[in-house]
Amino acid sequence: MADLNNIDIESLVKEVLKSVLNNRDAGDRSGIGVADYPLGKKMPGLIKTPTGKSLDDITLSSVMEGKIGSDDVRITAETLNLQAQIAEQVSRPQFARNLRRAAELTVIPDQRVLEIYNALRPYRSTKDELLAIADELEDKYQAKINAAMVRQAAEVYEKRNRLRK
Repeated sequence: MADLNNIDIESLVKEVLKSVLNNRDAGDRSGIGVADYPLGKKMPGLIKTPTGKSLDDITLSSVMEGKIGSDDVRITAETLNLQAQIAEQVSRPQFARNLRRAAELTVIPDQRVLEIYNALRPYRSTKDELLAIADELEDKYQAKINAAMVRQAAEVYEKRNRLRK
């Protein structure tokens, strides 16, 4: 029974990772379409983790042996952008925008993302602080979509009196 449970868990882990880790090798991505979704199932040879491992390298035993770490299972900007491309093809532009925003965030350290998240809560920041965050996102991380969103938030918060005094 223990072996069966390990197999079930390993299968579950692989399926979850396949749906999350859709990172494509360098090359032409313009040909990706609805027929290729899910990428992990239909194009498994093209999918690599952020550290270059294939999905087949990610098994329960490799995790238990310490061969797979958290950096091996993080989603990449490339994967999110490919998924955004497919979302646009099925007329889901809002979802595609969310995926592109998320793609930009993959290069920003986790701690900084949490700090920005907290700064965006009502009454937590001044307009100047929010605009400085937007400049940082655009200049330091080339996160233009997120920078525009933070600038928009600063304007809306100002109109609705949600800025810190």
